[in-house]
Amino acid sequence: MNKPRITFLGLGIMGGGMARNLLTKGFPLTVFNRNAEKSKPFVNDGAHIANSPREAAENADGIISMVADDSAARSLWLGQTGALAGAKAGTICIECSTVTVGWIHELAAAAQKQKCGFLDAPVTGSKNQAASGELNFLVGGNSATLEKMRPVFAAMGKNVSLLGPVGSGALLKLINNFVCGVQIASLAEALAMIERSGLDRARALEVLTGGAPGSPLVKAVSARMTAPDFTPNFLLRLMAKDLGYAIAEGKEVSVELATAAAALGSFQKSIAAGHGEKDIAAVVERFRKT
Repeated sequence: MNKPRITFLGLGIMGGGMARNLLTKGFPLTVFNRNAEKSKPFVNDGAHIANSPREAAENADGIISMVADDSAARSLWLGQTGALAGAKAGTICIECSTVTVGWIHELAAAAQKQKCGFLDAPVTGSKNQAASGELNFLVGGNSATLEKMRPVFAAMGKNVSLLGPVGSGALLKLINNFVCGVQIASLAEALAMIERSGLDRARALEVLTGGAPGSPLVKAVSARMTAPDFTPNFLLRLMAKDLGYAIAEGKEVSVELATAAAALGSFQKSIAAGHGEKDIAAVVERFRKT
């Protein structure tokens, strides 16, 4: 059977790897990125580069967006040059970005007006998983729409979880990321205590990572903190954005995310110290400058 024609919007740390896997698996692919330089490497592998999201969406069977935040996503989907303006009826629109539930509902309504299907499908996993096709997709929407796009998800990831109606994936992704942000902020403080107190850092981290606190995230990020290696896998400023979004969503259900607020403060101080474009592990650096 012919594979669906896919449009991919956003070729950053995550989107680039996801789009590359679609090409590798033989999906006809059109790409658009606001910085056109990031699109050029895909040409040699058979992708078509569009000059606008609207142009990219023409004749697509599925449109995927993977960008930084609500504002970036809105600029790609809506307006005269937006993807929805070029989408034909029956196209399935997929928002994989980590965004607010409010934006997801707005986009779903706009897609419905264009007679397009819609799924919110943010991911867990980072740069390496995007490149290797081992992401986990957290999906909100109906099962029939998901089944139409399941081969597309399979090309980019190892697991797809249908969580409920539209918005369910976006909400769980923000919950997931706020828990991650809290762990990373606490790890930075713990490592600062270890380094300043004179404990043997290697032995102390062996205890922490080998015991109850030793989640896969703590193990991975502690290695980057100690290297130190702040090559971006997940940009520090985007974790701050996700924590802010999560705090706002908590308020919608009358839950005060106090630990998320504390973690956000730590990430904001790191951004102010000039670490926003580095990996999340760089949140530890401000302690080392004191």
